[in-house]
Amino acid sequence: MGDAEPVVRAVIDRECLPKMFPTHRHDPEFWEHLGRAIASFGFLEDTLRKAFFSFTGTTPVAPEDTARAVEQWGKRLERVMTMQLWNLANEFEAAATANPSNSTENICDLVADIKKASELRNILCHGSWMLPDNEGKSLPRFSKKDRASGEIVQFADKIGIEYLSQVQAHVADLICSVVDTVTHMGYQFPGVAGPGKPIWQSDKR
Repeated sequence: MGDAEPVVRAVIDRECLPKMFPTHRHDPEFWEHLGRAIASFGFLEDTLRKAFFSFTGTTPVAPEDTARAVEQWGKRLERVMTMQLWNLANEFEAAATANPSNSTENICDLVADIKKASELRNILCHGSWMLPDNEGKSLPRFSKKDRASGEIVQFADKIGIEYLSQVQAHVADLICSVVDTVTHMGYQFPGVAGPGKPIWQSDKR
């Protein structure tokens, strides 16, 4: 033990770190587009919850089952409030297809698009961004388990501002499509002053 090399201990000098560390190597515009893309996914989740509320709140029940249905509805709404995108998409699909007033034929296609987008959301939110290349593109270090094979796979494509802008626009389109599923039935989408019959009216005057 006497011949062991001494331990050289160290800590980071925080005052010497570059401003905005560890994001200082990327252009601010890159982070803006990344933030807007991620925020759009948050809007999508909120929109799916409101759509779930709309479909489940307008599904008819027998008069004798009203009290029980209202109780169960409250529990379902509580559960949905804490769900993330993939599970929200499943609940949205189930609620829409169970409502006889649903007039959107491609619900399953819309849900498939949302689930596909959710895979990218996880990458954007949880990836560790590597140094940008000469074009300002960056590789997010992100590993996931493939749903089919169970193997661990890594995201391999570099992402730049143009790609992030396209993602944001696509998520915005998904949001609009979810809203359309409610308004196409003739109902007003919750939280907006658009056309249609209100689903919920407060007793307050």
